[in-house]
Amino acid sequence: MRATRTLSTVGVLAALTLGLAACGGGAEPAASAPPMSSAPMSSEPMSSAPAMPAAADGVTTNDDVFGPACGQLPQGDEPGSLNAMGPQPVATAASSNPLLSTLVTAVGKVPGLADTLNQQEAITVFAPANDAFTAVQEQVGEEQFNALLADTEMLQGLLSYHVTPQRMDAAGLVEAKTVSQLAGGDLTIGGTPEAPTVTDGMGNTANVLCGNIPTSNATVFVIDKVLMPKG
Repeated sequence: MRATRTLSTVGVLAALTLGLAACGGGAEPAASAPPMSSAPMSSEPMSSAPAMPAAADGVTTNDDVFGPACGQLPQGDEPGSLNAMGPQPVATAASSNPLLSTLVTAVGKVPGLADTLNQQEAITVFAPANDAFTAVQEQVGEEQFNALLADTEMLQGLLSYHVTPQRMDAAGLVEAKTVSQLAGGDLTIGGTPEAPTVTDGMGNTANVLCGNIPTSNATVFVIDKVLMPKG
C-alpha cells in the first residue's frame, strides 16, 4: 500500500509540475479577476504607491499595501478588508479574504496547519489567488488536482513552500533577492518594491497581485501562481 501511495503521489506531483510549467510566467494579473466591489477606492493603497524603505521587522501597515487586485478586497471594516485582517493571525485573516478561498480550502485539508500558521510569530506568506489554483486544475485535470488535495503529506509540503520563516515586506524581499522557505528550498525575488516577482525552484515566475498585506503575525503577498520547489 505504501508503494502504491508513493507512486500516486509522484504522479500527481509530476503532473502538477508540468501544469505549472505550462502556465508559464507571463500572465497579466489584472485581467484575470473581475471587480468585486464598486465602493469608492480613494482610501485604498494603489499599485503606484512610492517605494518605501525595507522595514527592519517586515511589519507593514494598510498604507503600504499595493497591487492591481487590492481594490477587490472588501472595504472599511467588512470581513476580508485590510482593517479586519490586520489584527488577526494569518490563517484566520485569509479565511475571509475573497482572493484566497481556494487556498483556505487547501490549508483546511491539512490537519493542524491553520493553527500552526496562526501560532508563528513572524512569517511571510506567498498566497496563491483563486485563479492560480484554477489554472493548475485546468492543466492537470480535476482527478489529479483532487488527488493532490487528498494527499495531506504532499499538500502540506507544497503549502509550506509558500511560507518564509521570517517576516519581510516587499522592499526587504527585493533587497534579499533570495529567501528560504519553511518546507526547504528557496525562492528568487526580482522586480522592484512596487512590483516584485517571485520565482520558484522550477523556474515559474509569479507576479504580486496584492502585496504587503499586514496581519498580526505575517506579511502576506497574494500571487498569481502556485509555487513549486525544485525536484
